[in-house]
Amino acid sequence: MRVVITGASSGIGAALARHYASEDSVLGLIARRPTDQALAGKVTHYLVDVTDEPALAAAAEDFIGRFGAPDLVIANAGVSTGTSGEDIADIAKLKHLLDVNVAGLAATLAAFAPAMRQAGRGTLAGIASVAGFRGLAGNGAYSGSKAAARIWMESLRTELYGSGVSVVCICPGYIDTPMTRVNRFRMPFLLSADAAAPRIARAIAARRRLAVIPWQMALVSVLLRAMPGWLYDRFASRAPRKPRDAAI
Repeated sequence: MRVVITGASSGIGAALARHYASEDSVLGLIARRPTDQALAGKVTHYLVDVTDEPALAAAAEDFIGRFGAPDLVIANAGVSTGTSGEDIADIAKLKHLLDVNVAGLAATLAAFAPAMRQAGRGTLAGIASVAGFRGLAGNGAYSGSKAAARIWMESLRTELYGSGVSVVCICPGYIDTPMTRVNRFRMPFLLSADAAAPRIARAIAARRRLAVIPWQMALVSVLLRAMPGWLYDRFASRAPRKPRDAAI
């Protein structure tokens, strides 16, 4: 199986790399930082930031030229930080999160989509978040970026309809990664990255259009989406907020 993963140096990306690695696998691992895991199979590392579109396109061209169109691409790279909608200085944070979490995800999928369409097979998967279903106080940039990522993938899925290429959007809840370890509040249904990886892989293998992981957070997301605005505003205004001094 030929698998490409962005954000592969830590967290969910590194756990997914461990999950998919086997004697028969071909992995293309894309990350800003070196990925130093010892993995089975054929592994090619690309030291690339997903906001660098020419470098990302070059990595895709290299992988496809050497191994053919991938069977699976997982656009996982993402960043997070707390923000305040009342502080104009935080607009710079918003722009950065949109650049990485939305444009970086879109560029990753676009870099491989033409070859996969031509091959008539494969899956393009993107990691969004439960945080993208409703706006969270103190987390507007992250929530907004993940909502945009989810809608982008939905649009891409309709564009690729009938091509043989599937598009899967994964919305995790709280996963124990460097991104969440800065949180100073209790995180319900917290999963380790290694526990989340096989669940994500199963949802991808099933070609689910939208999957929330774990299932408990899927129930929470249904309740949040069904909650009327007046009630949600009261509830969410009291929720704990991500530290604004933490940028991961």
